[in-house]
Amino acid sequence: MFGQTNEAAPEGSNELIKDTTTASFRDDVLAESMRQPVLVDFWAPWCGPCKQMTPTIEKAIKAAGGKVKLAKMNIDEHPQIAGQLGIKSIPAVIAFQNGRPVDGFTGALPESEIRNFIERIVGPVEGELDSILATAEAAAEAGHYEEAAEIFSAILQEDATHIAGGAGLARALLHLGRAGDAKQVLASLPESSAKDPAIQAVQASVDLALQAADLGDVSDFERKLAANPDDHEARFDLAIALNARGERASAADALLYIIKKQRDWQDGKARQQLLQFFEAWGAMEQDTLDARRKLSTLLFS
Repeated sequence: MFGQTNEAAPEGSNELIKDTTTASFRDDVLAESMRQPVLVDFWAPWCGPCKQMTPTIEKAIKAAGGKVKLAKMNIDEHPQIAGQLGIKSIPAVIAFQNGRPVDGFTGALPESEIRNFIERIVGPVEGELDSILATAEAAAEAGHYEEAAEIFSAILQEDATHIAGGAGLARALLHLGRAGDAKQVLASLPESSAKDPAIQAVQASVDLALQAADLGDVSDFERKLAANPDDHEARFDLAIALNARGERASAADALLYIIKKQRDWQDGKARQQLLQFFEAWGAMEQDTLDARRKLSTLLFS
């Protein structure tokens, strides 16, 4: 069992999740943590956030594939350990390793943050969703965006806070010409995900797609520029439209032309737009590298 000693159970416990008490804490947590990390979830029956987090943390523990275990302690019935650890609010989770507490958090966190916490303790964890995510990404890479969108959607149904799943679904929808739906997917993710580089990149792409949808036909801008090559507004709009068609180099060149002619046009609007292109394309994409080199030449020559 989970709380048995090495002599009685050399391979450790098969129970990933169990309730612990003051009397069994030494075996369930301290001794077991000599074999592998153990998280202790301090909770109480009256604690709403505790009940909210229970299925989330249990799911994360199971997804960790046996690299970490969970012991749940009801502090109403067993207050002594929580008192010794100085716990003042619940839910509180303390990670034990090698017989001592090494990390912890308070409050009901989303699954993605609980997973990040676990990975800080045990390293990268590959669970079932990782395998599904790899399948979705392979489908997208092959250009099968309908299939990819279905798989990414299934990931989000399983975990609505899954950042990679949300970013993947939004990008697949973009390729399917559904920028509005992609925007809704991003809006449904936790607010904290906005700082994730993958989310930031796809958000920039969504913004550009929605911006391009309002512009009209490329030929309109080309006619305006034929009549007046220094119509910066028309050239700016042309850059947005060209990018939406996948003509990245031409889109960048249009903005670079404006920067060369009038660097401070509308408070540097062309440069700001070019930087948004870079964010949407990806920092290491060849189109980004080429355009960034041209921009540096313009700015520092």
